[in-house]
Amino acid sequence: MDEYGIGGTEVKGDASEAILEISQNRTLMIEKLTAESPVKPEIVEGLTSIDDVFNHFRPAIDIDFEDTEGKSKEEKLTFHNLADFGTKGIVAQSSVLKDLKIQKEQYFKIIKQLKSNNLLRKALANPETRQAILNAIYAMSKEIEQA
Repeated sequence: MDEYGIGGTEVKGDASEAILEISQNRTLMIEKLTAESPVKPEIVEGLTSIDDVFNHFRPAIDIDFEDTEGKSKEEKLTFHNLADFGTKGIVAQSSVLKDLKIQKEQYFKIIKQLKSNNLLRKALANPETRQAILNAIYAMSKEIEQA
């Protein structure tokens, strides 16, 4: 709610955090944070913030990722705060996802070049020059593989 002083001066309220600490007179109910189900439910007292919950339970999960060649690779993801559940947090922990992200960025750069480079578009429109470009790319990739 906006508050106004004498003369109509607007006084901005303080910005609140996205996640507030839990009041001392509240109970925090937590959902399962790990892949293993507990043998017996555990009542944990004294956890007053989300950081306390993450430090106590240390959520983690083993996930099988499949790379572009179809090979499966198991990686362990750990979660230290809510940001770790987002795309950036998960990608930062996985080498497979990092490689896929880099590949995606490279593809977007190529698409941008194809859309904006008129000389390249004209060269690719002609079958002879397109084949010459492909041959050059194949030769460079073989050279890179041998190095």
